[in-house]
Amino acid sequence: MAASFIPDFRLMWYLDELKKNEFVQFKQLLKQETVQRGLQPIPWAQVKKARRQDLASLMTQRYGEQPAWALALCIFPKIHRKDLCDKASRESAANAYRAHIQKKLISMWSRGAFTEIPGCFDQSLTCEEHESLEEYFTPRVPRRPRTVVLRALQRMGKTRFLMKVMLAWSDGTLYRDKFSFIFYLCCRELKQLRVTSLARLMCRERPDDSVPLADMVAQPERILFIIDSLEELQCTLTEPESELCRDWREERSVKTVLSSLLRRRILPESALLLAAMPMRPEALESKLDHPNMQELKCFQDSHVKQYFCCSFEDRGRALAAFSSVRNNEHLFTMCHVPLLCWMVCTSLKQEMERGRDLAATCCRSTSVFLSFMFQAFTPKGATRPSQQGQGLLKALCSLAAEGMWTDTWVFGEEELRRNGIADTDTPTLLDLRLFRKYSESGSSYSFIHACMQEFCAAMYYLLDSPRDHPSRAVMPIEALLLTYFRKDRASWVSLGCFLFGLLHESEQQRLDALLGMQRSRELAPQLLGCLRILAEIEDPEDQVEFLLLFYALFEVQSDAFASRLMSSLREAHFPLRERPDLAVAAYCLKYCSSLRELTVSVPEIFPEERGPDPMSSRTLLWWRQICSVLTANEHLHKLRVVDSVLGKWTLLILCCQLRQSTCPVQRLKLKDSGLSATDCTALASMLATNRKLTLLDLSDNKLAEGVSTLCAALRHPDCTLQTLVMAGCQICEHFCPHLSEVLLSNANLSHLDLSRNALMDEGVAQLCEALRQPTCSLQTLW
Repeated sequence: MAASFIPDFRLMWYLDELKKNEFVQFKQLLKQETVQRGLQPIPWAQVKKARRQDLASLMTQRYGEQPAWALALCIFPKIHRKDLCDKASRESAANAYRAHIQKKLISMWSRGAFTEIPGCFDQSLTCEEHESLEEYFTPRVPRRPRTVVLRALQRMGKTRFLMKVMLAWSDGTLYRDKFSFIFYLCCRELKQLRVTSLARLMCRERPDDSVPLADMVAQPERILFIIDSLEELQCTLTEPESELCRDWREERSVKTVLSSLLRRRILPESALLLAAMPMRPEALESKLDHPNMQELKCFQDSHVKQYFCCSFEDRGRALAAFSSVRNNEHLFTMCHVPLLCWMVCTSLKQEMERGRDLAATCCRSTSVFLSFMFQAFTPKGATRPSQQGQGLLKALCSLAAEGMWTDTWVFGEEELRRNGIADTDTPTLLDLRLFRKYSESGSSYSFIHACMQEFCAAMYYLLDSPRDHPSRAVMPIEALLLTYFRKDRASWVSLGCFLFGLLHESEQQRLDALLGMQRSRELAPQLLGCLRILAEIEDPEDQVEFLLLFYALFEVQSDAFASRLMSSLREAHFPLRERPDLAVAAYCLKYCSSLRELTVSVPEIFPEERGPDPMSSRTLLWWRQICSVLTANEHLHKLRVVDSVLGKWTLLILCCQLRQSTCPVQRLKLKDSGLSATDCTALASMLATNRKLTLLDLSDNKLAEGVSTLCAALRHPDCTLQTLVMAGCQICEHFCPHLSEVLLSNANLSHLDLSRNALMDEGVAQLCEALRQPTCSLQTLW
């Protein structure tokens, strides 16, 4: 338990605090105190020669752990070390707090314990996780605030991982000597509050007043604040200084209080551990004081495979199921959340028992969720849900829809009854592993995972009409799609994706057979019409999250549907942050026959480039398919790859397409794409053969020595480039002779940007000499 990690060594640690003369006095008083208390004394010869560690051991063996500790506490004031008694009192209260946190967390963890595999996947941190977490708060620079940001995709197990961190702290295996108090602040819960203070937020975790808040904050360096799901509050951290709190007791809006904490205006010496989505990590990083940015990977690929093998009794079946899931990158990514991995394994095991084709089931994440739902509501031996089961399913979906529109994830009895779920139904939903109790006290419940609530909400629109919903907050399907694809609600992650997946022909057939419904067939024209409006709007970059649209189309898996929608798309702008993003983008871009402008950002998501056979990797295959749109679309004139990390092979694949005579791209921007001098060879090869490119932007790449290679290609008489931007490319005066030759030999180059480079007077003079020559066609030089 939480308090057990100290007593074995506590007495020894406290004796170590004594000076030499104080330790001698302690021994003398120990001899007197044992006599006064009628205790059998330890032989003086042993006490006299004992060192601190030895004396602690002698006292514990003779009197027992607690009596020995009580003796020490009685003696400390008599040698004028009452400060040790005060310290012990504080530690005792801190241990009580640890025990409270541990009891609370174990109770919360047990409500999802059905996903555990003891000894393999449970509440314990792995050795690697433990080492990383300890290292995160090891000061890299003295006296610098300790802020760690764990970046992870939404719904990928951040909260469960943070629970494991707090459990490890509560049992003394993590941060034992660093933090006396840990406070967990869940932004999803906090956004319900209007006005609060940091003091009030801290009080939410305290079991009683055994440790006054003033005593806690007296040592702020011993406090760790864990902040979960920061994106839920949409904190921009841009409030004016005058609006921020300076006092931990000051009451303000939740956003202001958290912003004051994060920007180090309240308790600046405390430690912060944030879990947030990596939507714009650079924006978050710039607002915090020297944060330690880390990627959170709760479940590795190998863990998913191991979980399958542990879940299935037959290893052959386990590997067959894993292989089917592995072929769907979106579904496989979902399996990196232990709870969703359990759900997928449960669903596929039952599909195998029914003799269904796993490859067909795993083509779409929606299909796996639908199988799980119907297996839950279909009685054993039956082929479809009973009338009672159908009614409960509809009520559950009604509740989920209300929750999505009202941003509710924890439901009380009133919400349940309003949507048709009786008190007698909740035990059934708990047994079916669709619901879980949110707290031991009170009657509040949540879906087992937010993805399950989103799936049920999507199903609601196929089971019933929003006009008949008991809550006015539930809007029509057109409003749902506009809200989802415009990303107006940060918590809507997969809702639209599931809705489109349910429109797939095979899912419609299952719905018709199991529920006798035709409504799903009526929705397809509505959805297509709504999406066409989205695809044809002006300035789509500001109004549409293209990746969400791509995921939805990928889930439908209908060539005709995708073609009808994407054929009118003229611009697309999206980031490629994870492997599934590559897969869905590769699928959808091939239907964008009218695309004129494409903008992508590609962070470092190609680890296979470092492998023995990179060109055979799955991610590079998808990248090749994405790049193939450059030669398949005659209208695509603008390509921007920005804020990216293009490695050797990703750049080669891109340049290979740009070299083709069928590539229509005229304006190519590779700004801040992680390019280096060695990458200039591939760029030069492309420039030597491309006859349509008129603008090339290479700004903010570390080209340096590679400039001479580029200049050789730019001197080619057939080079059509008119504008070249190399701002901030670490070009020095040594490369100006090569650039001067380009100015004298390239008749097409009219605009050159060399700003933010250290050319020095010598380099500028060389360029100016070239500009004075009659053969120079340059019109603008920055």
